[in-house]
Amino acid sequence: MSESLVAGRGARARQGLSPENTVPPPETLRVAVWQCHPQPRDPAANLARLRAAATSAAEQGARVVVAPEAVLTGYDVGVLEPEDVDGAVDAVAEVARSTGVAVVAGVLRVDPGGTWRNSGVVASADGVVVHDKAHLFGGLDTTRVEAGDHPFALGSVDGVPVATMVCYDVEFPEAVRAAALAGARAVLVPTANMEPYVAVNDVVVRSRAIENATPVVYANHCGSEGEARYVGASVVVGPDGAVLARGGPDGEELLVVDLPLRAAHPPDGATYLADRRPEIYDAGGER
Repeated sequence: MSESLVAGRGARARQGLSPENTVPPPETLRVAVWQCHPQPRDPAANLARLRAAATSAAEQGARVVVAPEAVLTGYDVGVLEPEDVDGAVDAVAEVARSTGVAVVAGVLRVDPGGTWRNSGVVASADGVVVHDKAHLFGGLDTTRVEAGDHPFALGSVDGVPVATMVCYDVEFPEAVRAAALAGARAVLVPTANMEPYVAVNDVVVRSRAIENATPVVYANHCGSEGEARYVGASVVVGPDGAVLARGGPDGEELLVVDLPLRAAHPPDGATYLADRRPEIYDAGGER
């Protein structure tokens, strides 16, 4: 399997001002969120549908489309073979190249070392980065994939630093905090959230945004698959916790939103990030 991974290095540096760069960093990014029901175990059909969604997003002026977890295969689909996921990262990158819009998508894959992963991909003109899901949820994850060793991956869309993580990762405050401290101006999350966990969509995602003054985009499945009944309710949350768009519980949708980014140069005044005291956060030797 040949999957080209190009780190989006220097993303934060591109946001700064210098005598050679007097253009201020953007304050918003038009994002599309594709809530969908992938065809189980049909990568070719799902790739075509992802390309169609990205094309529609581009036609509406979006600069990035966020798709759910395991979007090319489905999530609760039983045992997969390596050929079911071969070239998944390259396929997502090709959609981004051919449509001219960045793509953030969740995929199952076998990494170059032969290890199965549940990954999030950020593919844009700035490069391709891959995050391997670090927090595994239940048997659907633990019986099929190995956990990654990093809480997020930092990519770039039009020079804007964006972090990705997968589903359960966003439920850990430390993961989103780490992404914000690394300079992410938005967190883009493919997910496959199912009943009875809709509180994640309605409460947890908003909390992560408020805690870090950083917007969070959460793209979910809808419908049923195996024993899973997905809650839909994909959500776009601004850096102040405001819900800017929310999908319904059942149907497929493409939500397009002008997303306010985390401020590149935060204004004076108290914020959670500015008022942190990491030197006192000692829990059994962890900080």
